[in-house]
Amino acid sequence: MSNNHFCLAIHGGAGTIERGKMTPAREQEYRDGLERSLKTGFEILNRGGASLDAVEAAVRVLEDDPHFNAGRGAVFTSAGTNEMDAAIMDGKTLKAGAVVSLKHIKNPISLARLVMEKSSHVMMDCAGAEAFAKENGVEMVDEKYFFTQDRWDALQRVKDVEKQGGTGGRKFIISDQDRHGTVGAVALDQNGNIAAATSTGGTTNKRPGRVGDSPVIGAGTYANNTTCAVSATGDGEYFIRTSAAHDISALMEYRGMNLRDAAQTALDKVAKLGGTGGLIAIDAHGEMTLPFNTSGMYRGHVDQGAHFVVEIYK
Repeated sequence: MSNNHFCLAIHGGAGTIERGKMTPAREQEYRDGLERSLKTGFEILNRGGASLDAVEAAVRVLEDDPHFNAGRGAVFTSAGTNEMDAAIMDGKTLKAGAVVSLKHIKNPISLARLVMEKSSHVMMDCAGAEAFAKENGVEMVDEKYFFTQDRWDALQRVKDVEKQGGTGGRKFIISDQDRHGTVGAVALDQNGNIAAATSTGGTTNKRPGRVGDSPVIGAGTYANNTTCAVSATGDGEYFIRTSAAHDISALMEYRGMNLRDAAQTALDKVAKLGGTGGLIAIDAHGEMTLPFNTSGMYRGHVDQGAHFVVEIYK
C-alpha cells in the first residue's frame, strides 16, 4: 500500500574532517558528489520506485566519484592493490547480498545485489565473486581504473612512517579521509519498505584480504521493515565486534527504543571499545538519524518534500 511518504539518507565516510584543512573548492566537490547521489535516489523514490533500487543507485553514484573511498576512489592495500567490499539488504524479505575483496568490478554494490537476487548465497569473495559477475554480465574494469593519485600518495605517506620504524604517527600524517572511508545509503519507499546498502575500499595500507564491517550483514549493513535500515562507516573492526547495525534493530525490537536512542546506544558501544565512526539509519515511519563520534561525516538526506540537506562537519 502506498503512503506517498518516502525518504533517503546517505553517507560518504566519517572521520577527522576539519573545516580549516579543506579548501572551498574541495569541499564543494564533496558536496556536489553527495548531492548527485541524493538526487539520483530521490528521483527513483519520487516516482514510486523501490527502496532497494534507490539505495543501489545512490551508492553507485558515490562509487563512481573518486572523492569517496569506494569503487573508483578506493584506497590502496599495503601491496599497492585495491580491494573492494559491498553489501545490500532488503528490509521486506531480509534477503541480503555481500561481496568481498573485489579487484575488477566497477560497481561492487550492483554485484552484491546480484548475489542476493541471482544466487542462493549471501556472501561471495574474490575470484568466485568475479566469476559470478562475468556469468551475469557485470561491468568489469582493469585494475588501473581504480588508481587515483591522492590515494596512492596517502599510501606512500603511511609507508614512509613505517620505514622510519613507527606507526604511532600514521593518523597524524594522513587525514581520516585518506586512511579509511565508506559510502552508504538507507531508504524508505512509498510502499513502506526499507533497504540499506554500503560499499568501501577498506583502509589505506590494510593487509590484502582484510575485510571490514561494510559487507558483514548485521555489522555495517542491516535492514528489517519491522525496525530499521542501517549503514555504518568508521573503524570497521569495532562495528563487527559489537554487531552494531543489528544491535540497533535489536534495541528497537526487544527494548522498544526509538531509532535515535538505539543508534546512539550502539555507537556508544563502538566508542567504548575505542572505535570511531558514524552511521545512518531510517525506520519504517520515515524517522532518520545520522550520528557520529568524529569531527565530521560526509552525509545528506532528503524526504518526499524534496528538502535536500548535505552536511560535512559536526
